Amino acid sequence: MSYSVTEESFGSLASCYEETRHELRWDPLFILPGWMQVWWQQFDPGTQLQLLAVRHDGQLLGIAPLQIEGGTASMIGSIDVTDYVDFVVSPGREETFFNVLLDHLKEKGASCLDLGPLRPESSVLMHLVNVARGRGYAVRSELEDVSLELGLPPTWDGYLAALSKKQRHEVRRKLNRIHEAGEVSYRTLAESNAIREAMDVFLKMFTESRNDKEAYLTARREAFFRSIAATMADWGLARIGVLDFNSQPAAMILFFIHNNTVHLYNSGYDPNYRSLSAGLMSKVFCIRDSIEKGMQKFDFLKGNEEYKHRLGGMEVPLYRCHIDIK
Repeated sequence: MSYSVTEESFGSLASCYEETRHELRWDPLFILPGWMQVWWQQFDPGTQLQLLAVRHDGQLLGIAPLQIEGGTASMIGSIDVTDYVDFVVSPGREETFFNVLLDHLKEKGASCLDLGPLRPESSVLMHLVNVARGRGYAVRSELEDVSLELGLPPTWDGYLAALSKKQRHEVRRKLNRIHEAGEVSYRTLAESNAIREAMDVFLKMFTESRNDKEAYLTARREAFFRSIAATMADWGLARIGVLDFNSQPAAMILFFIHNNTVHLYNSGYDPNYRSLSAGLMSKVFCIRDSIEKGMQKFDFLKGNEEYKHRLGGMEVPLYRCHIDIK
């Protein structure tokens, strides 16, 4: 049996994605080639890029999208804009993939893997940890953050029924209030040019809705937001949800659709509509729209904000894993 490890480019990874999207586990969203390339170009981390593909007799077993600095290998991305990461691995071939990868990294002089944030079902926690311990490597996993998500039922009534009595009462009360105050509608932008054109208004709402968001949106992060929205729109994965009140945009959501999951990436609202809870209501309308479109899961992504709980989100722990491979 012949195994090989090759260094790829973002372009060749995009081709791999098109060829293997139904065979390999291309999950989560943040390890898609387009996403990683935008991050790399916008943030220029100054690390050594290592896009490694492991093959067995020419068949692709998996991909390790890594950056290496000072002997430490970590996943591509940063915690301020990347919610969680993982390797791309062929189901059932994880043990082989990770053994070949660890041999390669050790041969190239890597001494440590620093991986995260990781969901509990990630290939790292489900497979790599056991492989590493079996090789006698020191492994340490620690809780780093939480993400919130909810499974979407087939109907809106089913969603409301799954909420607690208090949550259900709050959603209905605020829906009634905004409908009584004026004309309300919700629409989704999916076409690339429409998303690009909407980013000016979205980013204005983003910074005006909370003081910490204004401080967060540095010039580099703004460039990243614009570029990732445009790139993911070209891939057919980006959406902007718009809550209109009396024919004027009151709140907007930037989200991505991947593997029948809605990933709520960021949002903002016009402070003039704060009394109508426009920000929260935009998420409610987005959830309803997602149910109507047959989505299976609504991922609020990383962070423990209270509104996520109020809309029925359930916590998912996120971990960081350190592996010494000396």
